[in-house]
Amino acid sequence: MASNNHFTNSRSNLSTNSDAAEAGRNQQQPPGVTFARRTSSGRYVNYSRDDLDSELGSVDFTNYTVHIPPTPDNQPMDPSISQKVEEQYVSSSLFTGGFNSVTRAHLMDKVIDSETSHPQMAGAKGSSCAIPGCDVKVMSDGRGQDLLPCECDFKICRDCFVDAVKTGGGMCPGCKEPYRNTDLTDLAEDNNVQQKQRPMLPPPSGGSKIDRRLSLMKSTKSGLMRSQTGDFDHNRWLFETSGTYGYGNAFWTKDGNFGSDKDGNGGHGMGPQDLMSRPWRPLTRKLQIPAAVISPYRLLIFIRIVVLALFLMWRIKHKNQDAIWLWGMSVVCELWFAFSWLLDQLPKLCPINRATDLNVLKEKFETPTPSNPTGKSDLPGLDMFVSTADPEKEPPLVTSNTILSILAADYPVEKLACYVSDDGGALLTFEAMAEAASFANIWVPFCRKHDIEPRNPDSYFSLKRDPYKNKVKADFVKDRRKVKREYDEYKVRINGLPDSIRRRSDAYHAREEIKAMKQQRQNKEDEIIEPVKIPKATWMADGTHWPGTWLNSAPDHSRSDHAGIIQVMLKPPSDEPLHGVSEGFLDLTDVDIRLPLLVYVSREKRPGYDHNKKAGAMNALVRASAIMSNGPFILNLDCDHYIYNSQALREGMCFMMDRGGDRLCYVQFPQRFEGIDPSDRYANHNTVFFDVNMRALDGLMGPVYVGTGCLFRRIALYGFDPPRSKEHHPGCCSCCFPRKKKKNRVPEENRSLRMGGDSDDDEEMNLSLVPKKFGNSTFLIDSIPVAEFQGRPLADHPAVQNGRPPGALTIPRELLDASTVAEAIAVISCWYEDKTEWGTRIGWIYGSVTEDVVTGYRMHNRGWKSVYCVTKRDAFRGTAPINLTDRLHQVLRWATGSVEIFFSRNNAFLASPRMKILQRIAYLNVGIYPFTSIFLIVYCFLPALSLFSGQFIVQTLNVTFLIYLLIISITLCLLALLEIKWSGISLEEWWRNEQFWLIGGTSAHLAAVIQGLLKVVAGIEISFTLTSKSGGDDVDDEFADLYIVKWTSLMLPPITIMMVNLIAIAVGFSRTIYSVIPQWSKLIGGVFFSFWVLAHLYPFAKGLMGRRGRTPTIVYVWSGLIAITISLLWVAVNPPAGSTQIGGSFTFP
Repeated sequence: MASNNHFTNSRSNLSTNSDAAEAGRNQQQPPGVTFARRTSSGRYVNYSRDDLDSELGSVDFTNYTVHIPPTPDNQPMDPSISQKVEEQYVSSSLFTGGFNSVTRAHLMDKVIDSETSHPQMAGAKGSSCAIPGCDVKVMSDGRGQDLLPCECDFKICRDCFVDAVKTGGGMCPGCKEPYRNTDLTDLAEDNNVQQKQRPMLPPPSGGSKIDRRLSLMKSTKSGLMRSQTGDFDHNRWLFETSGTYGYGNAFWTKDGNFGSDKDGNGGHGMGPQDLMSRPWRPLTRKLQIPAAVISPYRLLIFIRIVVLALFLMWRIKHKNQDAIWLWGMSVVCELWFAFSWLLDQLPKLCPINRATDLNVLKEKFETPTPSNPTGKSDLPGLDMFVSTADPEKEPPLVTSNTILSILAADYPVEKLACYVSDDGGALLTFEAMAEAASFANIWVPFCRKHDIEPRNPDSYFSLKRDPYKNKVKADFVKDRRKVKREYDEYKVRINGLPDSIRRRSDAYHAREEIKAMKQQRQNKEDEIIEPVKIPKATWMADGTHWPGTWLNSAPDHSRSDHAGIIQVMLKPPSDEPLHGVSEGFLDLTDVDIRLPLLVYVSREKRPGYDHNKKAGAMNALVRASAIMSNGPFILNLDCDHYIYNSQALREGMCFMMDRGGDRLCYVQFPQRFEGIDPSDRYANHNTVFFDVNMRALDGLMGPVYVGTGCLFRRIALYGFDPPRSKEHHPGCCSCCFPRKKKKNRVPEENRSLRMGGDSDDDEEMNLSLVPKKFGNSTFLIDSIPVAEFQGRPLADHPAVQNGRPPGALTIPRELLDASTVAEAIAVISCWYEDKTEWGTRIGWIYGSVTEDVVTGYRMHNRGWKSVYCVTKRDAFRGTAPINLTDRLHQVLRWATGSVEIFFSRNNAFLASPRMKILQRIAYLNVGIYPFTSIFLIVYCFLPALSLFSGQFIVQTLNVTFLIYLLIISITLCLLALLEIKWSGISLEEWWRNEQFWLIGGTSAHLAAVIQGLLKVVAGIEISFTLTSKSGGDDVDDEFADLYIVKWTSLMLPPITIMMVNLIAIAVGFSRTIYSVIPQWSKLIGGVFFSFWVLAHLYPFAKGLMGRRGRTPTIVYVWSGLIAITISLLWVAVNPPAGSTQIGGSFTFP
């Protein structure tokens, strides 16, 4: 498709035309499948969707719509009330559906066995309607209190109340008196009045859902254009200069008219005195590395490159004629090592640090201004993704604690949404989430009241520091004790869920068998009764079948074959803060008790479909969240990574909302880990990568995406080009062959969504191709320009391009309705991605084990930039394997993904001209580094071969060789010291990384190369798995897993290298001692490099020994005896020629 194609921000350009293109095809299709669910007063909520017949070969995409048609008995009293009631129904319903199946909404009376009380939670307990035959819950306010329209406090639900008003003459069914209390009507009127007082126009009450979504953009578009076209003299005020803060000059009028009144004259805006008191300040700053550190660092890199070149030239010219094979192998390895070091070192030329200013963020987005008089948060929406797949490997308690840390994060509640992807479709994960939502009613207000850090309850209550430090409220000790007691009970409930679900399912199954046997006896009174066989289902707490994976797999209920499931665990919060009361479990006066939106999602899986593992699950969440909340930013976390710094989301948003932030595709946070042994034996912290390499890449186009802890811009995931990509990337040949500039016929704010990048055609995108890219959901397509607009930075400075006016995001979000959730079910179905660009250009990219690196590479390849956000307090923390075998398998998976990248179209050799040369080198190194293992293994055997043969890689250890070797070693050490200086890591961490580089390079990296070559050349897929387990029986030791020895084939190469080098040292000593003329120089050279290899493999050897002190002494004795015996045997078999005495003259060179 031509580049610079774009969408315009209007419904007619996005979905109307594509709908019209499909209309002709849909006119002659059979009637749609109708399905419904029964609501409170006996009426049915109908959904309608066109037939999804997969046999229609002539139709590439089958169009469908989801709607709720009005019925005579469904005439809402007031739109705001009906929407809130419908949202209550939605949050209490479990939605299921998928390919060739009906979308059903199952109204759940209870989600978990324990009682729930928070008004936002699904299945929350409430009063039931007192009308005979109606057991629906009565209407409630945001606190969960009953709304009773009559003074007699007769409990009545919304539908029965409407019936009483319309058909009962407005008489109360309880006291038979006319209704006098009009609280419900007043509530709706008050809500309308509040919306009218807002600075921005509210969405119109009529029209379609997408019209209401886009009305915000239409109402602010003119002001946005005026704010950036320069209606005032820019030269009158100071611009921001390098290294200092200047005065902002993008001031707004006090009446909100953006610089002009209704007549077009200049309005009464903010004057110079206002600017002097409130200067414009950026949200982020670059902190350059001191010149005293970075200048010598760059100079040393240049010196080492020159010395390496001279050394390699000298090595090639001076051959070892006595052992030409040894010389040849060493030179080839050294050439590759020099090339590999160059790929790793060049991207480190421009490291930088960054800092954020949260006070400026609060001032710009949450402080009363003329455009936002109430000071309501103007921050954009943020959707949090948590992915899990198997509750047996990923404990539900860990996942639920991660969810609790998200719900308690310091971000506007109404702007935050959490989506949990359960790719296993397990009821255990579902009920663990429900328990977490219930416990959040206590935990989240407690965190807000006392500023708790971290906000993962398990981590907080496990802190070894004083928990009462800096806590000034008198009731903190009492509150903490209460919450700790509740959390202990919560853990018991979570850990008891597997047994609870199993017992419940067994009980229901036994009941079903008894019922079936009774039915059989009634039907066959005189015949012989055969045993009844009923599939053993998994039952939910409300006594119905779980639509996902059963404990005993069955058709339509297994890990790879189940329906799509969506459950709104916590419905969207109210728009205004909801403060707690002093009575109850905690004194929550002046504490906001609202909770963010929490949604459980399990995408549909069917046999015959490639579900693409984690990448496919992430793309399903992207589509579902676009339908339900459509936050312009997405942050994904693994289930074992929780928010350690509650303000981390704000720090990441500082980069996105700063000037030029609209060109950022993602903000990557470093990964930090807990539970690592103090010595970090296997470099699990990976600090060299996260604090050296990633900071260095931040000075280029940005760090690579590493899979978790990453804040994405939604439209970047959608595959669009960055704004202003033409002016930033003219092309590599533009100096010699400049392109003819075309006059832009479309305004810049309408050209913000473009795909392609290789053409100058600024015409609008061919709208008939939109469904072939994103799928056939008009809800999803229409949400794209809304997300793009809401993700723009504030236009509060003349240098801010493609911005939005302040106060544009202060309007409340739309309430959820059943049609929205039903549409979300459709977009997570297994067939939705067929013949679309999901996974190839849009969303997470498929086809690699390391889909994260490929996804980030595609964004950088389109010209996007990313930044690295290192916070003073760790943003996120997770767990990492400390066991040797687990660590090797983790590295194997990463290296396998890199090999796949090298042999794919994502190889950096094929990158576009938009990617900078150093960034391209960094991505090239990502795909090449596993191949270093081939040369590394050969080089690790060279010292042993030298000692066995009595030769060395050079003819003699002359002065030139030693000088080169000394300079190369010294420059390497100095570079390491300077890296430690500007990155902040310790020398021990650097050394641990060097050790594990050799351990991983001789084991996992080699296996990855073999695996990748077999897959590419022969199409054979092999896997390296652990086979046995021993040790680790000490449950009291926090690091007991460190001493577990699990045998795996990956251990063979390092063990062989160690044994061969140890034996070679003994053989070399024996040979030299028995020689008439000992060659001590060659012995010293071989022994030195053997010790270099063994020093790097020391952590590996320590891991094989198990727990310290448990290795028997006889093992060391026998090892020494075997080495001596082999050495003497070698000398006896091949004695030195003409030897007459041991040691000869025994003189050192």
